[in-house]
Amino acid sequence: MSTGRTDVTVLRTADLSGRRSVAFDLRPDAADAAAIAEAAGAEAVAGLRFAGQVAPLGARDLVLTGRLTGRAVQPCVVTLAPVETAVDAMVERRYVVGLPDPEPGETEMPADDTVEPMPEAIDLAAVMVEALALALPDYPRAPGAVLAQADFGPPGVAPLTDADLNPFAALAALRSRGEGGEG
Repeated sequence: MSTGRTDVTVLRTADLSGRRSVAFDLRPDAADAAAIAEAAGAEAVAGLRFAGQVAPLGARDLVLTGRLTGRAVQPCVVTLAPVETAVDAMVERRYVVGLPDPEPGETEMPADDTVEPMPEAIDLAAVMVEALALALPDYPRAPGAVLAQADFGPPGVAPLTDADLNPFAALAALRSRGEGGEG
């Protein structure tokens, strides 16, 4: 199996040979990194690199394998202080001929989320942004950041606490007042 090398970010699947892999190595410049950060929901990204290959899989299908590395900065969910995350993720997408496109509004998750219908073109930059967004923590926290308990309620009324919402809290309150009845 021979390997070609490309610097383009969009590969037309009709142009990909059934016997040849195409290697890629994307390293966005500062302007592209800013756009990628915004698209992935981060404040900034640095040192981003997405390298791998698109290879034949069987007679008509393709597989994209790659590694995404770099650093991303997100705001802490508690303090909004910047939190830097090291990114090192393996990426795999299998493009299958004849796989039906999902129906509009369909919410059922596929059994294998790496399998997709064969597109007319594989946008490597879009795969990179999606992989970055999936690799970032949903709720980044700065070291030592603690979410304080917030109590809300009308004046003169004791606010509910997490302990009050426990289904056994009422039984414990009855028992502590001696109203639990002994059996």
